[in-house]
Amino acid sequence: MITGSQMRAARALLGIDQKTLASLAGVSVPTIQRMESSPNTVRGVIESLTRVVSALEGAGVELIAEQAHSQACGRGVRLKEASSTQA
Repeated sequence: MITGSQMRAARALLGIDQKTLASLAGVSVPTIQRMESSPNTVRGVIESLTRVVSALEGAGVELIAEQAHSQACGRGVRLKEASSTQA
């Protein structure tokens, strides 16, 4: 659904801190901290995760899944697939 890195990147694009995201999502700051520290896909209470995703999307971020095409026209960033030639 979303990774910890995506959450941090989304906050950075929005220019908000963890406290603001927690407030927008109706969850606690420790919940945001725990989610963002996840090395891969965030796991936890589905309701909390859904609230965070909805808050990010409502604030203007499009979360793009692996191998998915973006439908939006705005600016954004996306991680490239790791290359075997990268150090």
